[in-house]
Amino acid sequence: MGLTGALYTGVSGLEANQTWLNVIGNNVANSNTTAFKSSLVQFAPQFYQTDTDGSAPSTDSGGTNPDQEGLGTTVASIEKNFTAGAIQATGQSTDMAIDGSGFFVVKGAGQLYTRDGNFTLNDANQLVTSAGDFVQGYGVDANGNVAPGALQNIVVPLGEKDVAKATENATVVGNLDSSGAVATGASILTSQDLVSISAPATAPSGTNLLTDLASASSPTTPAFTAGETITLAGNKGGRSLSPSTFTVTNTSTASDFQTFITQSMGIDTTVAPPSTTAPPGATMEAGTAPDSSHFVITGNTGTANAIEIPTLSLTASTGASPLTFADGTDAAGFTSNPTGESVHTSFQAYDSLGAPVLVDVTAVLQSKSSAGNTWQFYANSADNTAGGLNLGTGTLTFDNNGNLKSTMGTGITINRSGTGATTPLSINLNFSGMTELSGQQSTATVSTQDGFPAGTLDSFSVGTDGTITGAFSNGQTRTLGQVAVATFTNQEGLVDEGGNNYQASAGSGNAQIGAPTEFGAGAIRGSSLEQSNVDLSTEFTNMIVASTGFSANSKVITTADQLIQELLSSTSVA
Repeated sequence: MGLTGALYTGVSGLEANQTWLNVIGNNVANSNTTAFKSSLVQFAPQFYQTDTDGSAPSTDSGGTNPDQEGLGTTVASIEKNFTAGAIQATGQSTDMAIDGSGFFVVKGAGQLYTRDGNFTLNDANQLVTSAGDFVQGYGVDANGNVAPGALQNIVVPLGEKDVAKATENATVVGNLDSSGAVATGASILTSQDLVSISAPATAPSGTNLLTDLASASSPTTPAFTAGETITLAGNKGGRSLSPSTFTVTNTSTASDFQTFITQSMGIDTTVAPPSTTAPPGATMEAGTAPDSSHFVITGNTGTANAIEIPTLSLTASTGASPLTFADGTDAAGFTSNPTGESVHTSFQAYDSLGAPVLVDVTAVLQSKSSAGNTWQFYANSADNTAGGLNLGTGTLTFDNNGNLKSTMGTGITINRSGTGATTPLSINLNFSGMTELSGQQSTATVSTQDGFPAGTLDSFSVGTDGTITGAFSNGQTRTLGQVAVATFTNQEGLVDEGGNNYQASAGSGNAQIGAPTEFGAGAIRGSSLEQSNVDLSTEFTNMIVASTGFSANSKVITTADQLIQELLSSTSVA
């Protein structure tokens, strides 16, 4: 081959090592690039020139090996090193990293693949790469379930309003003390004696006009005036009730006012009273003064149902209080405050517009028997827009082991007319979590209710399976979509398009696209980024080897050139 061949051999070494240095330089330059994958250079010898062929062994010779001179080196391949980089937490909810194999699917002018999860949200709340390509994934159906199939741009609608949901079910849990006393008696409140203003003064009844009533102590002064508004804010079980109002008209009767009081105090008139008391609710009975009557209000049984109308809790818009109520006696001469085991709880439900609706539930030990005990429960709500506080009543029956055996009347309805919400609001009270064990204080609380108000999407997170979950200001969460991940039979066959993007090729095979952890893909790490997999210590070592190789090959060229010059000088002298 001669000295000229040595020149070309040296040149091939220069070119190969120069390529290696270029690759090393690119690796080092991207040592801090998110999810960058370093490249590896592989060398291979060029063609060999055969001076003599080898010979086989014979009886006269042991055989010879071929004599070959190499023609230098060449770069056999530059391969991507897809070893995973370290995962670094960033705290940014839009950042993602793939822990394992796979690539994010992005779409710009065409479909590309990347390991770089440094994503942001554009002004349309679409998840995009730093270059503006759309991150691809799957949407959700009307029920919030991921709908795999066609890929689409992922949208995270921060600031979007979530539709309110009306409460349908509420679960009551706790324990009712079976050793408590059976409820007896009821609150009885009486007003001052009233007479009719019409001469001669007579004992009024429910049919009398309110404007015809006067206190027996001032028989000519009307207790009520047409046009005035009466406000009642009583107490029940030691709790302050929401104020209720009644407007007196020229046609308002005493019966109308009785209904107002019954509804405002949340008294259930359908429950049978103890045999010695009047039926629950407001009635008119004979007064103590001659030819007079007075209002009598009888509550429901149970200490949690005890009612009071303190001084100044019944007021008129004209300034004067039309009536005063105090503990009194009914027509049968019975005076008793409620006694016995009872418990009260309340919870906040929501109507179809997301408006809060407060519901009170009171349970009272009604009876005991060898087959088990029965409790009466009462439901009230100040947000019932028609018919007063009372929502209804039901029973809970327990067996001898303190387990709930049966229930009645657990469905309650709340009138929401005039609010714009769907009416009525129907709620099922689930008491299956209640027990009745002896010697433990009666407790009751609503552990869950399935309604919620409207809320705003405040934040989101990405799960290991790529599911994007939004968190709303009303405490609700909802699935917003799912990130797609692509895997390849030969990922080293991908074409690097720059900008941390890859394109499929014949060598890589077609992409298999699915959810993270499918088709051998890794899991998603939210609020994290994959770091570059460049090992600087290895690159610096390679740099030394490559530069040494480059210098050595240049020395080959220099030496060959000197020998050629020397040969030419010798020829010239000759």
